[in-house]
Amino acid sequence: MSKRPYPRNDDVREAIIAVLSSNPLIHPADFPERVFEMLEERGFYTGHLTVKRIWRLYEEMVRNGKIIDVLGVVVEK
Repeated sequence: MSKRPYPRNDDVREAIIAVLSSNPLIHPADFPERVFEMLEERGFYTGHLTVKRIWRLYEEMVRNGKIIDVLGVVVEK
């Protein structure tokens, strides 16, 4: 039995994009859980992944112009 790998930030970013592209009308409250599920479907161990890290990466992607804020949660500084 091999150990499942931990998701790197790039893996989490890919899962964020996949979740948003498959369900752009997802409610922000349901979003982190779908990211967890997507990573687990891809064979990652999500035991140490936090909701805070998912939101931090989402916000970073929005601020860097990688994705648009379809969830409407990023506030201008």
